[in-house]
Amino acid sequence: MSGPVLVAGIGNIFLGDDGFGTEVAQRLASRPQPDGVKVTDFGIRGLHLALELMEGYDLVVLIDAVRRGDPPGTVSVIEPDTSDLGGEASPDAHDMDPVTVLRLLADMGGEIDQLLLVAGEVAETDEQIGLSAPMAAAVDEAVRVVENLVAEHVSTLTVKES
Repeated sequence: MSGPVLVAGIGNIFLGDDGFGTEVAQRLASRPQPDGVKVTDFGIRGLHLALELMEGYDLVVLIDAVRRGDPPGTVSVIEPDTSDLGGEASPDAHDMDPVTVLRLLADMGGEIDQLLLVAGEVAETDEQIGLSAPMAAAVDEAVRVVENLVAEHVSTLTVKES
């Protein structure tokens, strides 16, 4: 039996490619998941995500749009360094800043065993609904990446328990 896993889509659907995490989470939520895996579209609800993280998860996979300088639509997996999240946690009920969410979680005494970010490189974040063509094309790849990460986590724990 694996420990609980949270897959969290984040982003603002009204800002073009920023809605990438939301789209991927919605696609994943419509597919069967292993026991103990929860998939949720948190959108811009950072406070809600921080409270959910207090439930305790062995693995948290955030899905979000990023600007790293890669070609638009590039999907990458990042393991953020959460060792130094110093600073003030000023959550906004209508905004999603992952660093603020993690600071708030730490302030509340919560922690994450393992955090991964599945990131999609944005093309545009203008005020519009809908992903650009490169980001829309990357949704299926991101779904596969998340499913592989979850499957790897589940199989690793199953082997350790045997």
